Parts: sequence; C-alpha cells; structure tokens
Amino acid sequence: MNQSRYRKGGCMVFNTGAALLDAIVLAVVSREDEGTYGYKITQDVRRVIDVSESTLYPVLRRLQKDECLEVYDRQFDGRNRRYYKVTSRGMAQLGLYKSEWKTYIKKINEIFEGGVTA
Repeated sequence: MNQSRYRKGGCMVFNTGAALLDAIVLAVVSREDEGTYGYKITQDVRRVIDVSESTLYPVLRRLQKDECLEVYDRQFDGRNRRYYKVTSRGMAQLGLYKSEWKTYIKKINEIFEGGVTA
C-alpha cells in the first residue's frame, strides 16, 4: 500500500464534516485575541487538513451567521483585510465541540484498540 496516496503532506486522510470544520476554524481563530484574517485561517487549517479556500470561506460565513464569529475590516498595506474574531457564543460552541471530540476519540480509540465488542 502506497502511504503517500492516502496521506498528503501530513494532513488527515479522513473526510471532514461540517461540524469538524466549524470546530477547527473556531479553534484556529480563538488562538488570536484580536482575531485573524481569512488567508491566515486558511493556511493554519491547511496544516492539519487538506481543504481549499472555497471550502473554508462558506464555513466562516456560516459561523458569522450563527453569531460564533464577528467580522471587521482593517487596513493592511493599503488594502482592507477582513478579520474574524470568536464571540462569546463561539467560545461556548468551541467548548462543546472540544467536549464532544474527547468523547468521540475515546470511543474510536476503543474500537481501534479492540475494547468495544458487539
């Protein structure tokens, strides 16, 4: 089995659903107190999963619509740069995602390690 076919540049090989994408984006944005801009978010997320900008920008819009992110523009090198910042609602949602993730990986690890039987 050719490993490189199944794993690109250290990224996860599993499909990423909407909830996991939301969680990853909230986690990345929450690391910056003043928020961060779209391109940097894309680059940070790409270190973990193989995802395109065309996939991430709808995630950012959805999180904004759900009031998990607030958006503001800031001048940078003569251009406007759109920044995203996690709201208190977004932090609460991220906390829920983290809790659910811990439960999820525990169950998956049990299956991988043979601890779950039918």
